[in-house]
Amino acid sequence: MKYSATVYVSLKKGYSDPEGETTTNALQGLGYRVTEVRSSKAYEVTLEADNREEAEAAVDEMCRRLLTNPTKDDYSFEIREAR
Repeated sequence: MKYSATVYVSLKKGYSDPEGETTTNALQGLGYRVTEVRSSKAYEVTLEADNREEAEAAVDEMCRRLLTNPTKDDYSFEIREAR
């Protein structure tokens, strides 16, 4: 069965986020009352698995092995059957 996963990766609190800081400043410069912006990434992954549990385990392993740095990144993901 084919599954689609959206993986969200963001910096843990306490880590410098230069992109977020620059965006915060730019939005404030445009007159928005923004106090903080944190940047993040999203990956769209399509994979084959026998069932949802296998797909979840595979995506979690992908996150731990390649898509994130566990020292500085947090991640979450959503899985759905691909059409």
